Amino acid sequence: MPHIELSAGTVEYEDTGGDGPVLVLLHGLVHDATVWRKVVAQLRADHRLIAPTLPYGAHRRPMTRPPTPDLVNELVVEFLDRLDLRDVTLVESDCGRAQTVAARHPERLARLVLISCEAFDNYPPGLPGKMLALACGLPGGIALLVRVLGLKPLRRLPVGIGALTRHPVPDEIVDGWLRPLRTDPAIRRDFRHYGTHVRRTELLEAVEGLCRFDKPALVVWATEDVMMPREHGTRLAGLLPRGRLLEIADSRTLIAEDQPERLAAALRDFVAGL
Repeated sequence: MPHIELSAGTVEYEDTGGDGPVLVLLHGLVHDATVWRKVVAQLRADHRLIAPTLPYGAHRRPMTRPPTPDLVNELVVEFLDRLDLRDVTLVESDCGRAQTVAARHPERLARLVLISCEAFDNYPPGLPGKMLALACGLPGGIALLVRVLGLKPLRRLPVGIGALTRHPVPDEIVDGWLRPLRTDPAIRRDFRHYGTHVRRTELLEAVEGLCRFDKPALVVWATEDVMMPREHGTRLAGLLPRGRLLEIADSRTLIAEDQPERLAAALRDFVAGL
C-alpha cells in the first residue's frame, strides 16, 4: 500500500489514480480505508479516490507523535499539501475532523461532504463513543474492549459494530479493523492517547468557520442512525451557506457499508454539480 512520511509519522493510503475529480475519503474510529471499498468500486472508473488510513486504532504503523484529534486535523491538511491535492472534494464519515479542516483550511477544497458524523456537542458520539472514551481512561480497558468486540457472536451488539450498521459487516473486514489494536501495544498507546485528548468543544468551535465555508457542501445522513442525532444533519446543512441535506434510509452511521450504491450515486451527482 502506498504510504507517506508526515510530521507525526507514516500514513498509508489507497489511491486509484487517474485524471478524474479528486475525492479524499476520511473514515472513523477503529476503521481503516477499507470502509470505503464499495464506494470506491462504484466511482473509480471516472474519479480519483484517495483514502488515507488515519491513526484511529486500525492503523498498522504507530505514530512518532502521539495522536490527538487536533493532530489528526493537522495531518489531513499536511496530507493534502504533501500530495499537492487541489480542488478536492473532502468526504468524511463518522468522525468530525473534516469540519475543522474545512473551517480553518478551505483553500484546497472544492467541496465538502459530511456523512452521519460527530457534530456540535455529540462528541464522543452515542453509547459506543462513550464506551471507547471510558476504555481509553481505564488501565487495560482498550485490550478488554477489543477482545469483546472481536467475539463474532457479539459484533451486532448496540455498543459495537451493531450500532454503526444495519447490515452485518463481513468478518474479514472487521477482523482487519481490530487486528492492530488486538496485536500491537504501540497502536493501543496511540489510540489511548487520542481518546484521552478529546477537546469536547472542538466541533462547536468549528461552527463559525463552517458558516463561512462558501463552497458546495453536501450533508448525507442515515435516517436510522442511533449515534448521530438526525437533527444534526439538518443543522449542519442549514449553517453551511451552500449546504444541502440528503437523507438515506435503511442505514445507520456507516452508509458506505449499508447503502454504498446510493451513497456513490449521491457523490457522483454532487461532484458533477447536479
